[in-house]
Amino acid sequence: MGIANILTIAGSDSGGGAGIQADLKTIMAMGCYGMSAITALTAQNGLGVSGIFPASADFVELQLKTIFAGFSVQAAKTGMLFNAEIIHTVAQNLEHRSFPLVVDPVSVSQSGSRLLQEDAVEVLVRELVPLADLLTPNIPEAEMLSSMKIGDLEGQAQAGQKILSLGARAVLVKGGHMEHADVVTDILCLPGQDPLRLPQKAVVTNNNHGTGCTLSAAIAAGLGKGEELVRAVRHAQAFLNRALAQSYAPGKGCGPVNHAAGLVPVRD
Repeated sequence: MGIANILTIAGSDSGGGAGIQADLKTIMAMGCYGMSAITALTAQNGLGVSGIFPASADFVELQLKTIFAGFSVQAAKTGMLFNAEIIHTVAQNLEHRSFPLVVDPVSVSQSGSRLLQEDAVEVLVRELVPLADLLTPNIPEAEMLSSMKIGDLEGQAQAGQKILSLGARAVLVKGGHMEHADVVTDILCLPGQDPLRLPQKAVVTNNNHGTGCTLSAAIAAGLGKGEELVRAVRHAQAFLNRALAQSYAPGKGCGPVNHAAGLVPVRD
């Protein structure tokens, strides 16, 4: 059928709005087939994260090797990796891949829980970031990776250019955490090029759980279908914007984006 196989390597969200669950919903909505290697189980809902149970690095590797033995992979993304051992294992298993890789450097949840141990940041920067065809930090993650404070679009672009020096082939600094009125601007930085501003109309909603996971998974799906990078990013932005516009709260607290937006009628 020619459907692209997209691999997500990330943590499980028991609330269903982020992580592996958001990735697989996004990948299917983008017309691709999703596969997963789970790095950690989390107990969470729209109110926050109650607990994290990481997989062993050996079991993460077994998942990856089993997937590679049984499927061709057209693109992959990483999300929550949690600790240095898992990051090292993932990097080793992706080093000689033949498909594009999107790295979402997940470090803190929407509710403020730490999803990346502090001693794992150095390993992430040294071993995984240089493998990324695209790195997708939000503002706090970009500040962490660039060691600079970001207060405006110029700072956002400067941080992206600085992060490029860590070895990623491209960096998309997401603007969702910036103070804004009507527009949210992501900035795409590529070596030897001026930063590209990619604005989207702002959507005012409290139901924004899983936005970063959704965007990176959508970009990976686009790349897996053969789209060039800028086109894949724009298509992913449009998908996320529509999902935010039709987001809802199935439970208490912060609800998820609507991954089925445009696919099924919105309930009253």
